[in-house]
Amino acid sequence: MKTVTISAPDASRSLKPLDKKYIILLIYTPLVVILDQVVKIYVDRSMYLYESIEVVENFFNFTYIRNKGAAFGILSGADPSLRIPFFISVSVIAIGVIIYILYTYKGRTGLYPASLSLILGGAIGNMIDRVRLGEVIDFIDVHWHGSHWPAFNIADSAITIGVSILILHMLTEKEEKS
Repeated sequence: MKTVTISAPDASRSLKPLDKKYIILLIYTPLVVILDQVVKIYVDRSMYLYESIEVVENFFNFTYIRNKGAAFGILSGADPSLRIPFFISVSVIAIGVIIYILYTYKGRTGLYPASLSLILGGAIGNMIDRVRLGEVIDFIDVHWHGSHWPAFNIADSAITIGVSILILHMLTEKEEKS
């Protein structure tokens, strides 16, 4: 008969603490997704489609609309059997690329992971709408008197802020190298 010896785990192989980039990812991304979805659900349940609530006269309203297209309604008139899978596929690819870039990132600054985490959270938030509804709920209506910017949502805002931070990071990183 053989004797089996079971030993305690090797203490030298303890878990490493998470890299800063993963901590940023695990905070920012879910925060954006949850905030985006909670507000969209609230707007959907408490407002009628196309209802508008003035917040700041001649400047800002909450206006409930649904966007079948991408930014500025691009492709909104396309056949839904093509449009919806296309946008979901683009979202999945973008999410995969962002996760890969974050995984391979070796930099020291938190700006780059923060920007990608905001973009990732926005992409996931809008993809959830596309999967769930076939369109995206928008409600932020910025305007100057009668001239309206296309309505947007928290996910769109996170993407815009993330891209802005990413551009700022790239410009400052370029300046530091030269």
